[in-house]
Parts: sequence; structure tokens; C-alpha cells
Amino acid sequence: MPSHSLSLYQWFLAGGVLMWPILATSIIALAIAIERFFVLRRATIDTRELMDTMRTVLRQGRPQEAVEICDETDVPIARILKAGILKHDRPKEDIREALEDAGNLEIPRLERYLGALATCSNVAPLLGLLGTVQGMLLAFEQIKNKQGLVNPSDLAEGIGNALITTFAGLAVAIPVIIIHNYYLSRVENMVLEMEISSSELVDLLTKDRAPRAG
Repeated sequence: MPSHSLSLYQWFLAGGVLMWPILATSIIALAIAIERFFVLRRATIDTRELMDTMRTVLRQGRPQEAVEICDETDVPIARILKAGILKHDRPKEDIREALEDAGNLEIPRLERYLGALATCSNVAPLLGLLGTVQGMLLAFEQIKNKQGLVNPSDLAEGIGNALITTFAGLAVAIPVIIIHNYYLSRVENMVLEMEISSSELVDLLTKDRAPRAG
């Protein structure tokens, strides 16, 4: 007895030519998701613990040791703090500027490829919709060629094409949207921690200074 079920490959082919760009979109999104996972994982540390260490070392007047700790930690927030510590004997404005400049270098590294991931999440359902239109056009073409005297089997290819591409586009887009929003939220939390830590460092480096004579 012949089987009427389609294999995954046959199902893919039944979706038509637009299944290939949908597949390419899913591969690109997967590659970005994996790469960002490891990047953000390496960039994540206990910020409070690092700041407690910085506070202890700097209050003891050991800025060079604080720089060495930042070098050993080697995460975005540590590199930002290092930029400020290297200016520890400069005016508050110079320290703040150094921290901002370092942040402007680190934040884009954390956000890298997130725009491309968002693009994949938008393109995938649009490709599915385009496949839907293509499939319906194919079905209407069958109706036109047979002057309306069609049976369900005549329309199966076009309607099947429409439904498969729609399903594939949404199946790619939904998890990519979730992953993109999750990574974006993580980056935003990291940026907030950077801003708080930078502000704490400026206060830590300048609060015990004697005011300048006017």
C-alpha cells in the first residue's frame, strides 16, 4: 500500500522556489543566534562583585592594581572601567569622557548582528506571504486553464504551495523574534550596568579630592 505522507525533503520541495530563501534566512538567523549566545555569555559577569573589588583597591590607593584586575577580567564593563581608572588623576570631566568613549566602543560590539537578526525575523514571514500569493496565483491559473471545471486535485499544488511557504516563514520568524528580543534585553541590561558602574567609578575616583581654589 503506497504511503501518502511526504518526507521532509518532499515537503520542502512542495513549497516551491521560495522555500530556498526561507531556508537561507533560517541558517543566517541560527548562525547569528549561536554567535551572539557565546559573545554575550563571555561578556556577562557579576558587576557588583567587580565594583566591590574596584572600590576596595581604589580606596587603598592602588589604581595600577585596579587596571590589572580589569585586564584579567577582560569583559566590556571591565574595559570601560579601565579607561576611567587610567584617568584617575585627571579632572572629573576627563574621567567621564574616557568612560563614555570606551562605552561607545563596547556597546556596538554587544549589539553587533542584532539588526541582521531582526531583519531575518521580518523577512521570513514576508517570504512566506510571497509564497502564499504565488501559490494562489498558481491555483487561479489552473482554474483559468480549465475554464472553472476543476476538482480539488487540480488546485492541490497551488494551495499546498501557499500553505507550506506560509507555515515555513512563520516557523522561522517566531523563534527568531523571541531570540532577538531576549538578546536585546540582555544587551540593554548590560548597558544599564555599565552606566551605573561608570557613575560609581567617577564618584569613587573624585569624591575625596580637595576642591580647586577659585
